[in-house]
Amino acid sequence: MSTTPRARVGRPRATAGSTQLAPRDEILDAAAALFVENGFAATTTRAIAERIGIRQASLYYHFAGKDDILVELLERTVRPSVEFAKTLREDPSLASAAALHMLAVRDVETLAAAPHNIGTLYLLPEANRDRFDGFRASRRELRDAYGAFAMDAATDALRATWTLAELGAAIIHLVEIVIPLRREGEMIDAVRIADACLRLCGLDDAAIAAATGR
Repeated sequence: MSTTPRARVGRPRATAGSTQLAPRDEILDAAAALFVENGFAATTTRAIAERIGIRQASLYYHFAGKDDILVELLERTVRPSVEFAKTLREDPSLASAAALHMLAVRDVETLAAAPHNIGTLYLLPEANRDRFDGFRASRRELRDAYGAFAMDAATDALRATWTLAELGAAIIHLVEIVIPLRREGEMIDAVRIADACLRLCGLDDAAIAAATGR
């Protein structure tokens, strides 16, 4: 009788994978590409699985469906910045203008690094469903963090005419200009965008230089 060890049974790939990503991240990367290329509604879980050469059943081992995949992709574009904002708030020695600038730089870098410019899917009709409440709540939390830092840093004249929510919304939309810039192939300069956020608060070049240590 042969003593050759038997191969372990698992969830085999349909074909060999082409990346060194972990299986869950490989699924997310393939889904991001297909969502951006073809649209969310037109992309099936079968197409995602075929993109990376796994069986559809293997995809369901990691995600219940494509809604769960999109939720994870979208939350990855805001979660790091939300956590960074909390860290900045916990530093009493950090001036609000400096904190706002640092947060904007980090947020731009996160969006610029998101796979396949997944931020283009923010305005999908599907993202308004209840399943995406967590993502929308995280984005509101980030908006309010921007607003709080901005109101503290802003000039008296600006504080008299803007609410925290309005200023936070204006700044988060300014940061998210990176999304159409990426789509158009333009260069992304995180520091320049962060500088513009401070200018939106009414700070002049000298105040921006002081806030950023330049």
